[in-house]
Amino acid sequence: MAVVVRAGAAPLWWLGVLAAGAGLLVPGLTGRRIGVLAGAALFLAAAAVVACVRRRRYRELAQGASRAARYDLLQDRAVSLRVWRRRHLWWLLLAFLAALGSSFALPAAGGMLLAGTGVGLWLKAAWLGRLERSEDALLWVRVDWLDKRGGNPVGKAVRDYRTTGIAAGDAAPGGARRRAALARSAA
Repeated sequence: MAVVVRAGAAPLWWLGVLAAGAGLLVPGLTGRRIGVLAGAALFLAAAAVVACVRRRRYRELAQGASRAARYDLLQDRAVSLRVWRRRHLWWLLLAFLAALGSSFALPAAGGMLLAGTGVGLWLKAAWLGRLERSEDALLWVRVDWLDKRGGNPVGKAVRDYRTTGIAAGDAAPGGARRRAALARSAA
């Protein structure tokens, strides 16, 4: 489940960095200095808000989690990342273009806002990883529930989470890639 939260972090971060870098090339209406200062404030605010929003819902679903049964359809990390990124490709592209376009008013601010959103998702995934380690179980969302409403892991379609052992699947707690899976695939 933390994989779904973490799926958008890398694209948002890199698109934000790219948009902020390109935005520095344009002087903008307010000037670069004001744009960068506003961008830094937006970066910090976006990271804090995204990292903290809906934590109570995550915690409630995690406390009510049940053991995954045979009929539960769960996805590996790589599949979840690929599906999420394909489903949100147009939204990512539109966010990048909006951040790039905002550089004509506030240089680099839109890109820094986008990058802050990515950092907030990483922070939320790290928080979920600590939650998974404390419970000594990975949290999963059934794929059929996740497919409804665009893949939101705390959406209305998600009634509860499923748990497996910490060694299940190819994801570590927090949605990161499992190191042992990398060693096995290289051998």
